[in-house]
Amino acid sequence: MRTNTDFSPLYRSFIGFDHLAGLLDKASRADKQSSYPPYNIELLADDQYRITMAVAGFAEEELEIQSEHNNLVITGTKSGSSDKTERKFLHQGIADRNFERKFQLGDHVKVIGAFMENGLLHVDLQREIPEALKPRKIAINGKSLLNDKTN
Repeated sequence: MRTNTDFSPLYRSFIGFDHLAGLLDKASRADKQSSYPPYNIELLADDQYRITMAVAGFAEEELEIQSEHNNLVITGTKSGSSDKTERKFLHQGIADRNFERKFQLGDHVKVIGAFMENGLLHVDLQREIPEALKPRKIAINGKSLLNDKTN
């Protein structure tokens, strides 16, 4: 059962957040993303994050990380096995399949690096708020500068 939520009452108080309804709708969509490979998202500092993904069995050359606009896509593509003999597993618990994992990044969140360690892929992110968007103090001068152009 899918219900559409009406966000119009929020528009009275939140100016410029029109895209918020779209983001919430996108997040609630029934697109079932595979749970493979498992991952963690950590908060390292106020504006620093790390995505850690378990990619056992993948070489660095088989992984691709792309960041475009506010999307981060991590893709793993297994290359053809150089061993031509068919392997016979009694139990196969380590997945040996391709994957694509997508993450929606917040505004001004940038990928600053990635590294592999012990079968884990670590992607470091940082929020860099431009100077123009940071809070600033406004001085109260006592008279309007707009009406004071005649002087």
